[in-house]
Amino acid sequence: MKTQAIRIETTGGPEVMRLTEIDLPDPAPDQVQVNIRACGVNFIDTYQRSGLYPLTLPSGLGNEAAGIVSKVGNAVRHLREGDRVAYASGPAGTYAQAHNAPANRVAKLPDAIGFEEGAAMMLKGLTVRYLFKETYPLKSGETILFHAAAGGVGLIACQWARHLGVNMIGTVGSEEKARLASEHGCAHTILYRTEDVPAKVRAITGGRGVPVVYDSVGKATFEASLDCLQRRGLMVSFGNASGPVTGVNLGLLMTKGSLYVTRPTAAHYLSTDEEFNTAVADLFAVVESGAVKIPVRHRYPLSEAARCHEDLEGRRTTGASVLLP
Repeated sequence: MKTQAIRIETTGGPEVMRLTEIDLPDPAPDQVQVNIRACGVNFIDTYQRSGLYPLTLPSGLGNEAAGIVSKVGNAVRHLREGDRVAYASGPAGTYAQAHNAPANRVAKLPDAIGFEEGAAMMLKGLTVRYLFKETYPLKSGETILFHAAAGGVGLIACQWARHLGVNMIGTVGSEEKARLASEHGCAHTILYRTEDVPAKVRAITGGRGVPVVYDSVGKATFEASLDCLQRRGLMVSFGNASGPVTGVNLGLLMTKGSLYVTRPTAAHYLSTDEEFNTAVADLFAVVESGAVKIPVRHRYPLSEAARCHEDLEGRRTTGASVLLP
C-alpha cells in the first residue's frame, strides 16, 4: 500500500527530513501493520537523524506510535485488526501514516488512554520505569537528582517519583519550566543556567549529596553530576542531549567518592517478552490510576517534523511532543 512517511537519505540537521510517499508491504508473519494516529517524538530520533546513532540509509525515523491495527501477520495470535495499540520498537519509521511493527513489542492500549498519550508514553514511560525500578531501585524517603525535569521524560519522572514517596530535585532552564516541574511533583528545582547545581544539591541535602543522579543531558552535565553524589553513589547517564560523554577519567570516580557510573538503554531492560509485558503492565497501571499523567504539550502535523526537531533541540519544548499524520 502507499503511505506518507518521513524519510532521510543522509544524516544532518532537521532539514534532511522529507515527507514522501512510500510503498509499505504487508506485515511479515510476526508483525502487525498499524494505521498511526499519533507519533511520539524523542531525543533518540534526533540522534538517529544526525548520525550519532547510525541507521542504514535511506531510512525512516521515529520509534514510538499509537494507532489501530489494520493488518495482522499470520503468526500473530494476541492482536487483531481493529485493536487500539501503542508501541516503541524498531525498525525506525513511525513518523508515518502507517507502519509495520514487531507484534511482540506492540501493546493493546487501554480504553482510558488516548492515542496521543499512548504515543507519548511508551518510550518515555518505560524509560522512567526501568530507571526508577531497575537501574537504581528507589526507596520512599530518598532524595534524587534528575536533569531536564520539565522535558517529556522529566515530567513523567516528577510524577512517578512523587508516587514512590521520593523527593526529586530537578534541573530546569527557566522559571516557567521550574513551575511546570513543581506542578508535576518535583520537590526542588534548580535553574542550571544561573545556579551552581552541585552546591544547591548539597544545600538541599544537608551536605550529603544524593545516592543517584539521572542524567540525559550528557557532555555538559557529566562532571557536575558526579559532584552531586554521595560517597559510593551512582551516576546514571542515559542520554546525550548536549553531546556524548567521552574521554572519561576513571580516576575521578575514586577521588569523588568511589562512585559508580552506568550507561543504560531501554533495549537491555526490555529484551524478552516477559520483561516487556511486565514493564508495560506496570506503566499502564500507574497511568490508569491517575498517579502519572502523560503531558502532551506540543502537537505538529507530520509535514512539520523538521520544525518539531528544531524546537526539541532548541529547548523550546516542555513535556511530550507528538506528530499527527
